[in-house]
Amino acid sequence: MSVPLVLEYEAVLVRHAAELNLSREAAVGVVDFLCRVGHRQDIHFLWRPSLPDPQDEFVLELAVAANCEAIVTHNVRDFVGAKKFKPQALTPAAFLAKMWRSL
Repeated sequence: MSVPLVLEYEAVLVRHAAELNLSREAAVGVVDFLCRVGHRQDIHFLWRPSLPDPQDEFVLELAVAANCEAIVTHNVRDFVGAKKFKPQALTPAAFLAKMWRSL
């Protein structure tokens, strides 16, 4: 987790809370839970620009700093520049299929 990622999660969840049948408070509660169980990762380097959308750069930097295996996103095409780093951009379905195969 990082501060920019938490702020992004909160903004998106609050914006889509009604679609998800959540109250604003419940959406914020989900983010609070992720903060409690997640690991705060410091980021000491930048490789910008690596991605087509500058708004996604912090996600790639966080994933590399945390030595993540994957970035799970519906917008895999936005992470085409991540191929030179370890995290693999996967759709949620591809991520779950990969996890299922590893069981």
